[in-house]
Amino acid sequence: MTTAQDLSGLEVGFDIPARPGMNETEIQTPCLVLDLDALEANLRRMADFVVSRGLRLRAHGKMHKSVDIAHMQMAIGGASGLCCQKVSEAEVFARGGIRDILLTNQVRSPVMIDRLARLPLLGAKVAVCVDDLANVPELAAAAARHGTTLGCFVEVDCGAGRCGVSHPEAALALAAAIAAAPGLTFEGVQAYQGRLQHLPTFEERETAFAASLAITRAVVDRIEAGGLPVPLVTGGGTGSHPLEAASGLYGELQCGSYAFMDADYGRVRGQDGGRLDAEWRNALFLLTSVLSCPAPSRAVCDAGLKAQSADSGLPMVFGRDGVRYVRWSDEHGDLADPDGLLSVGDRLRLVPGHCDPTCNLHDWYVAVRGGQVEAILPVSARGKLF
Repeated sequence: MTTAQDLSGLEVGFDIPARPGMNETEIQTPCLVLDLDALEANLRRMADFVVSRGLRLRAHGKMHKSVDIAHMQMAIGGASGLCCQKVSEAEVFARGGIRDILLTNQVRSPVMIDRLARLPLLGAKVAVCVDDLANVPELAAAAARHGTTLGCFVEVDCGAGRCGVSHPEAALALAAAIAAAPGLTFEGVQAYQGRLQHLPTFEERETAFAASLAITRAVVDRIEAGGLPVPLVTGGGTGSHPLEAASGLYGELQCGSYAFMDADYGRVRGQDGGRLDAEWRNALFLLTSVLSCPAPSRAVCDAGLKAQSADSGLPMVFGRDGVRYVRWSDEHGDLADPDGLLSVGDRLRLVPGHCDPTCNLHDWYVAVRGGQVEAILPVSARGKLF
């Protein structure tokens, strides 16, 4: 983790929101706060899950964009590798010492293909997803140019309607082309069904996953019938990972949000009918301060749209019964306070609706334990969109 001496020369309130040793009440707001006890509990819970089922975990770095948190996932969270979505993200993680990286995306720009092929020179094993035969010679040429090797996964559209092939013959043709290309290795099949992650009940997710699994299994069977072993099927997310784990087909999970548990995932119901935020602890918060109490039943805080993503709805006020976040504007958030509980200067922890794009809006995480600041962690890959 980043230590106090790494922050020398930075000024609280200008460059950084806090310093190690401060009380949580001294943190400048709005900012992202990580509850380390909750985060570590979530990491260990997922580590126990994958170990007990003989699976690998490739935690998704696009969620937190933090080298420090990636290393925590490796050290205590059972992760054997990391996912990311963009080459520039992968460069940050590779320079930060992450040695096994999968881009769960296609790379088609000649400039970014060239940068991708240089990544192994930083000491990382690097793989990428492919869904178009024309991409294979592009990747092979770049690998040859730099004297490197790139792993390739055939991406399957197993129901998300995004990237990937869905016809088994197309998957076989891709796998064969990758296996025959110099500088490329066929690593297996990528099958992530994003649409089922937030279906509200386990039964709905189970039904959707059955259709997804049938597509993926048909692809794997065809590739293997064509004479190519499929070393690994990778995919799965926070909302569906028990299903992938029980499938007998997946060997690796790509969960991300389990580590932080945002409000949108928190509403999803698990196999026992309980909410996911009762199973996984809220570890990421947007700390905000009350600026004004203009009416007995209403307050205004300093966390608006510029501090959080709006795509998954309003944030949840954590640990304050009767207080609700009800509206946002650029710089402000309106709070319903029917019992007049709030005063100017009060601090509130908000659980963001969607952690991934919210984290990308901030420069720092303030890591706290027991109400005291333990570390300041940079959002290392913030804004890395290429």
